[in-house]
Amino acid sequence: MAGESTFDVVSKVDKQEVANALNQAQKELVQRYDFKGVGAEVDFSGEKILMKANSEERVLAVLDVLQSKLIRRGISLKSLDTGEPYPSGKEFRLEASIKEGIEQDLAKKINKLIRDEGPKGVKSQIQGDELRVSSKSRDDLQSVMALLKDFDEADLQFVNFRS
Repeated sequence: MAGESTFDVVSKVDKQEVANALNQAQKELVQRYDFKGVGAEVDFSGEKILMKANSEERVLAVLDVLQSKLIRRGISLKSLDTGEPYPSGKEFRLEASIKEGIEQDLAKKINKLIRDEGPKGVKSQIQGDELRVSSKSRDDLQSVMALLKDFDEADLQFVNFRS
């Protein structure tokens, strides 16, 4: 008799790739002619990314540059949590952060999705900031993976596939 097969659903981002994308964005902002004299900057401090420029349109253009660098580095924009531009003195600022881990309410949503639309023999449970999915059938697990690939609210990866 076969045992249970399992895998974990996680949401992780390669910090080094994020740092590389930020460095590339900073270099492009310094080199591009349309960013000369507008005070365009991208700063990264711990968890927050701070973008600055002298107008709302320019700060949104800085965000666009950063997003293109993240995509080129293979980082999903679902992992980028962006706020709204706001004035601060004579400049506009825009804060963003990189989301990692699956939040509790999102994990509950994924759990419900697996229960409602997944195969019947599949069980899932929340373990901290990840989700463990188990079933006797590997085919059922693969169909759950296919179901979660279309999930729009987070960038999900599947790790620790064991049988």
